[in-house]
Amino acid sequence: MFDDELISAARVSKAWPFQEAMKLAKRYPDGKRGADGALAPVLFETGYGPSGLPHIGTFQEVLRTTLVRRAYEIVSNGAPTRLVAFSDDMDGLRKVPDNVPQQEMMRANLGKPLSRIPDPFGQYESFAHHNNAMLKDFLDRFGFDYEYVAASDRYNSGAFDGALAHVLDRFDAIMDIMLPTLREERRKTYSPILPISEKSGIVLQVPVEVVDAAAGIIRFEDEGDTVEQCVFGGRAKLQWKVDWAMRWYALGVDYEMSGKDLTDSVTQSTKIVRALDGRPPEVFIYELFLDENGEKISKSRGNGLTIEEWLRYGSEESLGFFLFREPKRAKNLHAGIIPKTVDEYWQFRARIPEQPLEQQLGNPVWHLLRANGYHGGDGDSLPVTYGLLLNLVGVLGAGATAEQVWSYLGNYIDNATPEAWPELDVLVTTALAYNRDFVASTLSKRAPAPNEAAALRALDAVLAEAAEDTPAEDLQTAVYEIGKDESFGFENLRDWFKALYETLLGSSQGPRMGSFIALYGVANSRKLIAEALAR
Repeated sequence: MFDDELISAARVSKAWPFQEAMKLAKRYPDGKRGADGALAPVLFETGYGPSGLPHIGTFQEVLRTTLVRRAYEIVSNGAPTRLVAFSDDMDGLRKVPDNVPQQEMMRANLGKPLSRIPDPFGQYESFAHHNNAMLKDFLDRFGFDYEYVAASDRYNSGAFDGALAHVLDRFDAIMDIMLPTLREERRKTYSPILPISEKSGIVLQVPVEVVDAAAGIIRFEDEGDTVEQCVFGGRAKLQWKVDWAMRWYALGVDYEMSGKDLTDSVTQSTKIVRALDGRPPEVFIYELFLDENGEKISKSRGNGLTIEEWLRYGSEESLGFFLFREPKRAKNLHAGIIPKTVDEYWQFRARIPEQPLEQQLGNPVWHLLRANGYHGGDGDSLPVTYGLLLNLVGVLGAGATAEQVWSYLGNYIDNATPEAWPELDVLVTTALAYNRDFVASTLSKRAPAPNEAAALRALDAVLAEAAEDTPAEDLQTAVYEIGKDESFGFENLRDWFKALYETLLGSSQGPRMGSFIALYGVANSRKLIAEALAR
């Protein structure tokens, strides 16, 4: 299936997807075998709680799992795999989300399974079905290869009945695992299994007694009455950590990753699946995101960055690039990191054809492209950086349009049209939005100091002799020479470039000035210099 050189390099690669894949390769060197000895797919799983809409955490978990899945396919030389996106839609609704209509109706259904609460939007069979549809649309939008599985389908159809009977059979062993981890008050009401009241429809948090494990019969108190009820066919669900372990057992999950906040859940679920005579999956625990102040991101506080916001200011590829790197290190996730991440993505993408194979395997973009079916070694680059686009848009002002930007791009590249450069067109749109929302209000051009003004006049004299199509490198050389001229009194080139940025662009940072002048136009750049000298 794969080239021997690629397989050998992948098996010793330090890139984290390959290191994760090798954990699976030790378990299944050439694929997974069923009880009959036939080859079966290695099962990767991601979980989703449909009490709200999919978010950036959902995206990163499916993306990162996909990267490990593709890496395992290489190191195992084509062993079959599956990726299941599991929706835990039998959970009881604990809190009414602020961003849904019909708040009173939702409050009246607190405690009921998400899949048995009416859809407040009036579009689907239930609230969970609405959010599950959003999940599938979300994953399909990004082209993920996955199989969707809903807890409600598995519980209600009886597909989990055998596993539930096994949980009841091992009830005492599971209690021995869980009770020491709970506070004394919680121990009094804890049960691994949560019956769903036939009176109220609520997922009950009550102690239960196993009457007949094989038949699925339990006894519990419901509104003052002692009830014996079968747990099969969707009449009960399991507590979270037990449910996770049962799912690993019932589905045969081989690999799953989760955030650092679920470390204890991984520990206890691993013990429980072993108590069920199952084998825990290989697990990967990643660090959580922080906001720009270094604080943990919380959906309830709204201090994070949504995937829609990232795509408003950057590209899908850049988001994948950000999520690929250093998953075991906490990272700041805010709008300010987007421009740098976009440019880094394209820098890494351009390197691919120049890199030997072992370096390609450590290149994040190689993995991201391969996740979407890419199998070649072609690198691509854009004619301008995102940073340069932002500088151009900043000079044009908050009211700039895409048509204006493309007209200036015509100074710099051939066939400057959105159709010819679709990926650049995405960045033109996002640069306009980023400038409008974050940059325009911060730009402030200052008057040049006397030595800076003299240097600007020298630059203007050079530009007066330059043609509009002068190459960017030639213009950059001219800018360098002026900055190195000791008569202008700059201690270093950094001071000269900072003066250019602050007097011409209104920012403390900026692009290669040769590239900017070529893009903005020689005549237009001379106008900027004239305006600066007139302050």
